[in-house]
Amino acid sequence: MTEQKQIEKALFEAARDLEDPSARTAFLDQVCNGNVALRSRLEKLLAVQAPAEKFFSVSPVSTVLPEPVSPPLASPSGRPSESVGVPEAAQPVIGPYKLLERLGEGGCGVVYLAEQQKPIRRRVALKIIRLGMDTENVIARFDAERQALALMDHPNIAHALDAGTTDSGRPYFVMELVQGVKITDYCNQNHLSTCQRLDLFIQICHAIQHAHQKGVIHRDIKPSNILVTTHDGQPVPKVIDFGIAKATEGRLTDNTLYTPQAHFIGTPAYMSPEQAQISGLDVDTRSDIYSLGVLLYELLTGQTPFDSKKLIASGLDELRRTLLEREPQLPSTLLTSLGNTELTSVAARYHAEPPLLISSLRGDLDCIVMKALEKDRRRRYETANGLAMDVQRHLNNEPVIARQPSNIYRFQKLVRRNKVTFVAVAAVALALFAGLGLSTWLFLQEREARQRAVDAEQQQIHLREEADRLRHDAENRQKLTQATVLLSRDKMEEADQLVADIPAPEPNLEYADLFRQLGDWHGTHARWKPAADRLAILVRINQPDDWDITTLDDLRYGPLLIELGDLKGYEQFRKSVIAHYQNTTNPLPAERVIKLSLLAPADSQVLTALQPLAEIASNSLAIGTNVDPSLAAWRSFSLALFAYRCGDYAGAKHWYTRSIALSVGNPSRAVNLQILQAMMYNRLGKKEIAAAELASARNTISTQFNHGLEVGAGGEGFWFDWVFARTLLDEAITDMHRD
Repeated sequence: MTEQKQIEKALFEAARDLEDPSARTAFLDQVCNGNVALRSRLEKLLAVQAPAEKFFSVSPVSTVLPEPVSPPLASPSGRPSESVGVPEAAQPVIGPYKLLERLGEGGCGVVYLAEQQKPIRRRVALKIIRLGMDTENVIARFDAERQALALMDHPNIAHALDAGTTDSGRPYFVMELVQGVKITDYCNQNHLSTCQRLDLFIQICHAIQHAHQKGVIHRDIKPSNILVTTHDGQPVPKVIDFGIAKATEGRLTDNTLYTPQAHFIGTPAYMSPEQAQISGLDVDTRSDIYSLGVLLYELLTGQTPFDSKKLIASGLDELRRTLLEREPQLPSTLLTSLGNTELTSVAARYHAEPPLLISSLRGDLDCIVMKALEKDRRRRYETANGLAMDVQRHLNNEPVIARQPSNIYRFQKLVRRNKVTFVAVAAVALALFAGLGLSTWLFLQEREARQRAVDAEQQQIHLREEADRLRHDAENRQKLTQATVLLSRDKMEEADQLVADIPAPEPNLEYADLFRQLGDWHGTHARWKPAADRLAILVRINQPDDWDITTLDDLRYGPLLIELGDLKGYEQFRKSVIAHYQNTTNPLPAERVIKLSLLAPADSQVLTALQPLAEIASNSLAIGTNVDPSLAAWRSFSLALFAYRCGDYAGAKHWYTRSIALSVGNPSRAVNLQILQAMMYNRLGKKEIAAAELASARNTISTQFNHGLEVGAGGEGFWFDWVFARTLLDEAITDMHRD
């Protein structure tokens, strides 16, 4: 199909969506601009479409399936098709499915509400190729969509149920009937807040990640392809329409499926720059990341970065130039530019005041959206999970990975937009500097010739060293990126091999998460040395905070040092952790620093340094305070351990009693408490009771290690909580034998 035919088809689809005759006429006046032949062809197509729309018209039902989408642009094969004059109503039954009504149609397929007759009765959605559209390429794309849906098994993706071929040879497939509305309409009709919209968006990212893990790129992510239904009163988004999906590994169909380099596939407003390029650049999963960015932009502002109708009306060349070169406004800037009346109307859909709505977008969300919408796909999020994790970090009030572009990057963009001006300025500057340099060289030639030679040699050495360093850094960053992708596909061993020998990178939250997951993976398999190696890098590249994540990582690393017999390394590590958190006022890190620092016996200097942290943790558990029971149980255990190390056995018993009352359902905490109780019994001379408690604890720990440790807390506790318990157990047994 030529580019002109592509434009005509896109203009026809846009005009068909305009129900108001006057609006349709105005649209044709604008896009045809005096081109009589083009207007005549469009009007003929619209005239033929009108009576077809009357047939099987959609009844007002609650089920809303995808609105008409732009068809895949592909060359017809010339394959003969069925007579256009035979409507579907002439064959109301296809296999075991009885067609009830037409729900919608796209470029090459029609979707019907159907009732399955046998072996069970249920209502489904049946999609079949439109009459006259059964060309070789269309059938190939239709088969690709059937295969793509068959690969998926995710609660946020519509399931494929069946497939087959009519008596006349037209393929069809049957899918789950999604009773819902497109996501933007659902959000606006229910006045969802920004946070509620982000929760839905995260679910969509997980669905797209599932598709990518199955080797499928959607390539047409937009609101009409994401329907929101409700399950038990909770909104559940469903991704549909894999009609132009592409396989990243293998292929989706045995039929020939070819897209010419000069053509592009997708919906213009949601299309990534690489989809619009003529260069033949291969489209990968990051194209879907861009489309997710457009969707997020629309969920946050009510508008797409570039208006869809203006893109189509501007022509193919201008459309490509816009997608490849124009930078969209920041979401917060777009809202700021609206008039008061329009802004108030938009804010009402978010159930928020205009200033608060703009403020909620400024900063993290602006950065997240613009990172997803980067023209250079290497600067986007590597995976849909990466995008979802950054959105979740924003919701959790944690630092996000996205950052504003640097000044150097902004300058590069400015140069690309003004090439002629910068070339002229550079030429003039070069001429001036060349003349000045020549004069200086002539003036200083004899006196400074030798010094320049020495300097030049040193500079060459420096440049070679810098080039080698940059090359190694680039190779390491590539390995880290590849490892992150492998990790998202649960290929843990391959990811671990990639990063096994690379040095610690610069502090980075995404890389920190990579080494955290690899450390957990080794830890749950009792591979203490590689686990310690990965976690050692983690604690070096973590971006320290005063909250939860870094102290939890410290609790991962500390027990492994003792498990490996590196007592000197443990001593240095606990001193550095105490020094970092000695001025904290937050009881959560205070409690964990105490627990980590007292895994082994401590001298008076360590106990004195921990005293302020113990007071903070103790005050947080005062009567009347509201603390989560699980947190309160671990905090009481840490205080009991502190009192024990200080020789205050009465205080240890007090905090032990509080912790044991809250430890139901957490075996790892319960066994730590049991060991601590045995250690106190031993110090108080109750040897037999202590020995019995230790025997019971040893049996529990052995059973747990034999059954395997878990990464997350769940109901059993973190894996490193069990390592912590085994370390205390070894100390308690040694004390028993020493006494």
